[in-house]
Formats: sequence, C-alpha cells, structure tokens
Amino acid sequence: MGQTHPTRDVSVMSMAGARGTIGYIAPEFCFRNFGGVSHKSDVYSYGMMVFEMIGERKNINTRVENMSEIYFPQWVYNHLKPNFNIEGPCEVFKEEMTKKMIVVALWCIQTHPTDRPSMTKVVEMLEGNNEELEMPPNPFLHPTVHSSTSSS
Repeated sequence: MGQTHPTRDVSVMSMAGARGTIGYIAPEFCFRNFGGVSHKSDVYSYGMMVFEMIGERKNINTRVENMSEIYFPQWVYNHLKPNFNIEGPCEVFKEEMTKKMIVVALWCIQTHPTDRPSMTKVVEMLEGNNEELEMPPNPFLHPTVHSSTSSS
C-alpha cells in the first residue's frame, strides 16, 4: 500500500500514492470518517477476494443482464436469507462451505473497520459450524431491499 496525502477536506484523502486493486481497497483509504487504515483494511480486501472466488467473476461486472447484479457482494446480500440460503440459479450457493464463506465475506466487507472481524476470528468462523454464524448487518452505505424473487 502506498502513502496517502491529506487534502484540504478533512474527510477525504488523496490516493495519489496508493497501490492496489481498486475493488479491494477499503473505504477508510479514501474517507477518514470511517477510521484510520489498519489491519482491518486487509480484512476488507480478503472479503472482496472471497466474493470474487465464490462468484467466479469480478465483483463489479457491467455486462450482466440486470442492474441489480452489477455489484456481486450487494446482489448476494440482497438474496441472503436468515438461514444463509441464497435465492439464485447457481448450485454452488447451496453448498455449506460456500454459505459460510459468503457470510464471512460479508462480515469482512463491513463499511466501518470496527465492525469487521480480525483475521483470527475469520479463521474461527471458517473452521466453525454454520449454526454458530451470525447474520451480518448490511455492509453497504445505502439501504438495500431484499428480493423476494430469484430473477432480480
């Protein structure tokens, strides 16, 4: 990661010297009001990588049919049920380890670093039982609406 340089606006930082892939950069790299850059920034990046592995695609895909599918993590959250089942056509969502990875990834990409687990906790969640997992809060800045159809 590169150095960030403060701008005149105290809530925004320049990313001129930052290194990394845009889709993996945690919000606190750009917005100070989310907290400082820390080990929790790496947790965010890990969560985004897990989503790309599960979805077998980039997290942002403008070539999808429905606008609601452009940002994969949000699509998953919108289709996630309290029992961690996901409405969707893909068989991989029915596998227990995939469900666990999705829930853990949603915890990892929480907007505020203090809401993200440590990597030690991530490992514990991945090695534990699905029954022990808690439903993560909405990790996105704007409200989402849970879909009741699988075609959204």
